[in-house]
Amino acid sequence: MLDTRFSKTVLFVNSLVPLTLLLWDVYRKQVGANPLEFVTRTTGMLTLVFLLLSLAVTPLRKVTGANWLIRFRRMVGLFAFFYGFLHLLTYIAFDRLFNLSTIPADVIKRPFITVGMAAFFMLTPLAITSTNKMIKRLGGKRWNRLHRLVYFAGAGGVLHYWMLVKSDTRLPLTFAFVLALLLGYRLLVRFAPPPPPQSASLFPPR
Repeated sequence: MLDTRFSKTVLFVNSLVPLTLLLWDVYRKQVGANPLEFVTRTTGMLTLVFLLLSLAVTPLRKVTGANWLIRFRRMVGLFAFFYGFLHLLTYIAFDRLFNLSTIPADVIKRPFITVGMAAFFMLTPLAITSTNKMIKRLGGKRWNRLHRLVYFAGAGGVLHYWMLVKSDTRLPLTFAFVLALLLGYRLLVRFAPPPPPQSASLFPPR
């Protein structure tokens, strides 16, 4: 039987490893000529990685029959929000120098920031309503409808990354391809006709 508490602890610790390595690189000044760009890109990519991992849980669970994977989807999704928050905080702290009054004009001026902000704010209610109490308060159907925002947040995050990259678009397109597969699977399951019932055996068991 799977030890859920131990497995969640392992997942939690490993999810913090990228942040630890990033901070270590910053401390050793191994972040290239543009530290702001390095930290911003890294936190943004980590947000997308965890977001896609959370979206991959349902297809993997249904294809493999490993229903225990559902126990870790919430934590993975919360780490996507966590790294998204760090990504936003990096922009506010180092790009805007905590001058919040300049952000609205910058959002309007640079469309890729507009898309990124929208994607992050779509993740925010999902993080807030991720507790069992909120699920009970909203009810299962309303909670599920609300959490479909994750699909739009994922698309917005990928679009934000693609708009940000000026030349080499291989990574954004890779993220877009993986997201298309994950969303395509959901559409296929939802709209594909059910399999025909199996015909009765000519020689039924006695």
